[in-house]
Amino acid sequence: MAAMFIAATTCCSSSSFPANHSRHIATYSRASRLPLHRPAWRRSLLAASPPASRLRFRPRTSLSASPAAAHDYEFTDTNGEVELRLDIGKLGIESSRDVFVDVDDMSLLIRAKSDGTLRTLMNVGTLFDRVKSSETIWFIDEDQLVVNLKKVEQELKWPDIDESWKSLTAGITQLLTGISVHIVGDSTDINEAVAKEIAEGIGYLPVCTSELLESATQKSVDTWAASEGVDSVAEAECVVLESLSSHVRTVVATLGGKQGAASRFDKWQYLHSGFTVWLSVSEAGDEASAKEEARRSVSTVSVAYAKADVVVKLGGWDPEYTRAVAQGCLVALKQLTLADKKLAGKKSLYIRLGCRGDWPNIEPPGWDPQSDAPPTNI
Repeated sequence: MAAMFIAATTCCSSSSFPANHSRHIATYSRASRLPLHRPAWRRSLLAASPPASRLRFRPRTSLSASPAAAHDYEFTDTNGEVELRLDIGKLGIESSRDVFVDVDDMSLLIRAKSDGTLRTLMNVGTLFDRVKSSETIWFIDEDQLVVNLKKVEQELKWPDIDESWKSLTAGITQLLTGISVHIVGDSTDINEAVAKEIAEGIGYLPVCTSELLESATQKSVDTWAASEGVDSVAEAECVVLESLSSHVRTVVATLGGKQGAASRFDKWQYLHSGFTVWLSVSEAGDEASAKEEARRSVSTVSVAYAKADVVVKLGGWDPEYTRAVAQGCLVALKQLTLADKKLAGKKSLYIRLGCRGDWPNIEPPGWDPQSDAPPTNI
């Protein structure tokens, strides 16, 4: 498989990270409106969608300190800061001058000189979030080395010190606040694999629109598209998305290609009810090129997927890398929601008002999407 690249950009800044996938973050500022068409088979499709009473999710454990036995360190998160305690009693460290703590905004390296040898005690390439490196405090408390880091985002709870899969799945839900995640892109198989991995990790319900459509029609999506055309399939998926738009804590895998609603500019009315992630295979040959390609992707006006909140660039695809791609999606969503702390609340308001198609410039209650009156919130 080709190597995967990674590039992350918000509307305010850009960064790159060492990982096996590529991601790009940007908010899209164009609203879309969907005609309120009601096809004859709407009732059967809505019946195939999971009812609210069945949308159960696994409660997450509290964001407490990681067990010292599992990591050889103790970790705690208090208001505004995190603390590490490493056992150094058996290392023969004679004084604090034998300890070296190097920290920047997103990484941490702890080394100590023992028996004349410089040993690495901890090397965190990517912290869970940014810290104020200039305010780092460390000291030796009996047989423990204590490192105190000041968080930039003080209200963000850290499950652990690093930005690992375990930390992301435990910590992202506080930012999503129950808002669902929609996976879009050209490949149905990739969308479904990544959606299921994310859902299992964060305790959300995985939903595949292909399964709901096939359950309602008793035929495969490909057979349907061949007999009735891709437009008919896209219209039907839009009805399913309408049904799902009022649900929370789901990760929805949508159809890929021209038969998918997400490939149509006029079918995003209900996709905007969740955080949308566009999975796109990159044609770049290196990380820098992939990063630039991701920037161009979000600004293109010729691809409906550019309406997504997050773009994840893949340097190829292999099911073996599903978790790596899912992790990249969570990192991108974390950065997106931290960059715009009101975004989740805005999504919630959009849902409560009925997903009328006025995203992102939400109109006041009572606004009629069928009215010829010009929008007021521009």
